[in-house]
Amino acid sequence: QVQLVESGGGLVQAGGSLRLSCAASGRTFSSYVMGWFRQAPGKERECVAVISWSGVRTKYADSVKGRFTISRNNAKNTVYLQMNSLKPEDTAVYYCAAKLRAGPWPPSQDDFGSWGQGTQVTVSS
Repeated sequence: QVQLVESGGGLVQAGGSLRLSCAASGRTFSSYVMGWFRQAPGKERECVAVISWSGVRTKYADSVKGRFTISRNNAKNTVYLQMNSLKPEDTAVYYCAAKLRAGPWPPSQDDFGSWGQGTQVTVSS
């Protein structure tokens, strides 16, 4: 189990950029596959991006491909989500999540057992 705390959310204009950070506790951060999820009002939670324990493999939702980049710094126990060309439809609460690295790629939402509290991202028109 790992504890996660997101930060970096806020209000940004459409077309702007924002970088979310997720700080993880514990000494085994590199053992986890990390993901970013989001939930907009009235919508189901969706997977935005996933990154393997090594950072070599990544997976993105079609809606964010080419705009968002997930990365991690295991030495800092931190995973990032760089969001560029933001759109109003990106407005949501963004959650960081973690799962043990074992298993198929890419993992499903149900595989993530540790979740942060979320950070609000609001994109204005």
